[in-house]
Amino acid sequence: MTDTLNDSRTSSAMFVEGVPLVVEDVPRRSAAERAQQLEDPGFGRYFTDSMFIARYRAGEGWVDARLIGYAPLQLDPSAAALHYAQSIFEGLKAYAQPDGSVATFRPGSNAARFARSARRLAMPPVPEDAFRTAVDALVDADRDWVPTGPDQTLYIRPYQLAVEPFLGVRPAHEYLFVVIASPAGAYFPRGVHPVSVYLSEDYIRAAPGGTGDVKCAGNYAASLLAQEQAIAAGCDQVVWLDAVEKRYVEEMGGMNLFFVLGSGADAELVTPELTGTLLPGITRDSLITVARELGHRVTERRFSVEEWRAGVADGTVTETFACGTAAVITPVGAVKARTGDFLVGDGEPGPLTMQLRAHLLDVQHGRVADPHGWLHRVVPAS
Repeated sequence: MTDTLNDSRTSSAMFVEGVPLVVEDVPRRSAAERAQQLEDPGFGRYFTDSMFIARYRAGEGWVDARLIGYAPLQLDPSAAALHYAQSIFEGLKAYAQPDGSVATFRPGSNAARFARSARRLAMPPVPEDAFRTAVDALVDADRDWVPTGPDQTLYIRPYQLAVEPFLGVRPAHEYLFVVIASPAGAYFPRGVHPVSVYLSEDYIRAAPGGTGDVKCAGNYAASLLAQEQAIAAGCDQVVWLDAVEKRYVEEMGGMNLFFVLGSGADAELVTPELTGTLLPGITRDSLITVARELGHRVTERRFSVEEWRAGVADGTVTETFACGTAAVITPVGAVKARTGDFLVGDGEPGPLTMQLRAHLLDVQHGRVADPHGWLHRVVPAS
């Protein structure tokens, strides 16, 4: 049994100038079915009733912006993205707030990064205001899908891909911009546990001048073999090193890394600097701000495997954690490498790691003040 929205209509919102957002009739799952899926949503298992879609055509720009029912895409077998990987994406979340409203976290930063990714892959950028309009429209239409359990969220996946049917090697002339959403359970439902990591010495994630600082699909496809190597070594995740010397730590999987030097109020955080090969994480940037406000020094610089190993041995490096949209913060415990394994601290989550994680989650869920205006309230459509 399903409910539906009103008949297809033109929203008061404009996607881009002159292009209205059209809201189509959307089949909706029953409240009982939705509640059953929200009881244990996992991650990326279920998707909301609606999706947003817009098209770009050379000479016309962005057109045909629609909020429609979630459904398969129809692509030509020669669509350029399937052959030359002109495909980018973002990830952000919507959070149920204590007053019953729904808010997204720093959507403007995701919009800006999405545009940078598009430019790097010679794709037409989605205007930042249009990106936010699309996300707001989807979250508003499917706000009943925003879970309210402890640390549960609605994960939002905007993406753009080349769909022109053409096999020549050049930027495509036609693109789709799509936004879908999936309810997500708590990342650590049984408590926060440190992950074990494997230092990749056979493969690199990104090289200077490459695409390491943007969210393009090819980056993630190229990482999968190294991740399998890490799993074969008995580890949860892979840690990437720099492409030139293979000395300096860059990222863990698709997450940014932080190292805690010292302890207590005087503890310093070090995170690899953005050299063009690392993704400028929005969670990373948020944690730098939060840590400094809590009185900690934060340094962005290169950090070598040797410094990590020696620091753990002499007690200088007391904690290590990774950060990203999905988990916020993931502690790092055991490290495996061909040059020898080591354990960070006592292998348990460190106090500063957990303090930062709790503080950022409290901001995102509206449990503490948001002095930076990071939360964007999604206003119900009139």
